[in-house]
Amino acid sequence: MTTALWIGAVVGGLTLTVMGSRSAVTDATKLVKGTRLPPFFVGMTLLALGTDLPEIANSIVASYTNHGDVNVGDSIGSTATQLTLVLGLLPFAGFAIPLGARGSRLLRGQQTTAWLTAISLLGVAVLVLDDHLGRLDAVLLIGVWIAGSRLVYGSTRTDPQLALEARVGNRARLIGHLLIAIVAIGAGATLAVTGIIELAELFGVPEFIVAFFGASIGTSLPEGIVAYTALKRGESALAIGDVLGSSFADATLSMSMGPLLFPTVIDGDLAVTAALVTAAAAAVVALLFSRGGEHRRRDGTILLIVYAASWPILL
Repeated sequence: MTTALWIGAVVGGLTLTVMGSRSAVTDATKLVKGTRLPPFFVGMTLLALGTDLPEIANSIVASYTNHGDVNVGDSIGSTATQLTLVLGLLPFAGFAIPLGARGSRLLRGQQTTAWLTAISLLGVAVLVLDDHLGRLDAVLLIGVWIAGSRLVYGSTRTDPQLALEARVGNRARLIGHLLIAIVAIGAGATLAVTGIIELAELFGVPEFIVAFFGASIGTSLPEGIVAYTALKRGESALAIGDVLGSSFADATLSMSMGPLLFPTVIDGDLAVTAALVTAAAAAVVALLFSRGGEHRRRDGTILLIVYAASWPILL
């Protein structure tokens, strides 16, 4: 009976996540049209924070209940999953994703975000050496996210805007719809992840490994679904912005929200290894994107290989 209950939680959570994600992309696209904010930056911040609600909620709950490994494992694991598995699978869904020409502000913003993620993870590896994440560590990571987001905005702010087909009326209503969609994404993914963790614990899988490989897949589903939906609608900058921005937020903001309120003890050895492996994955993404052009199956295959290589390293 318990197993069936948690399977139902996973299915119900994923269904809610799909519905919320489709609505979020629609509302975010309407809001960005005709504004001064570049689509990539909107994806990197607004959409990324929305789809990162599961990781943020997990961080707070895990830290409050003194399960720091669940927080750090999920946050770093989500970063790795999004940068490798999600970005790796998107070209196989039938998309040749435009990244921008060499030297373009769009491409520069993407590379900057990937490198910032890699550097942030190296910082995380240093912070967790003492087997602890405290309030000062959290403040430092939040500061990195704020400064990094400002840097990316400076790199992309003169990018061409989305075409304004018609004036968007009642922005307050759109924002309200978007917030509801974001809450649905967070609630659905959180429910799904809870079910995944509970199912895994029935088989005695260690917390950090469950969080890194299991929970991270669940909490990365919103990014995958939002990116897929945005690409189907021709909003590639929003899609890539969400995936890269979520990865950066996971490595900094999401991981720090719990310890900011409730400092926790963690398994430093596993956390350091995971952070270094994921930093290397972020560097691979930055290098692959450096050529510009389109993100195709060849690059996707490389990223899937990187994801598969993390399994034997951490297990």
